[in-house]
Amino acid sequence: QVQLVESGGGLVQPGGSLGLSCAAERNIFGTLPMAWYRQAPGKQRELVASDGGGGSTTYADSVKGRFTISRVNTKNTMYLQMTSLKPEDTAVYFCSADLSGRRFWGQGTQVTVSS
Repeated sequence: QVQLVESGGGLVQPGGSLGLSCAAERNIFGTLPMAWYRQAPGKQRELVASDGGGGSTTYADSVKGRFTISRVNTKNTMYLQMTSLKPEDTAVYFCSADLSGRRFWGQGTQVTVSS
């Protein structure tokens, strides 16, 4: 079992920046594949960015150049730095971790981009 807790969501104006954190409840990070997803109202959950654990990262085309995924294994924490935010970035953001063939999810944090 892996418990993940997201934080850092909130309301931000278009063009603004926001940082999200995902903390694990125990020291399981290491090379664990992790990712950020988001789900907007009425839409399917979509992959935003992933970190394979070996230094490889991927991004959805819609966020390339604006979002940065990173992790600090000694703090058991993963981050998502979001810049140049757009109203279409509004969603609930979830972090995930893959362990032993299972995907674990956090509870999600709301990000709202609006003026």
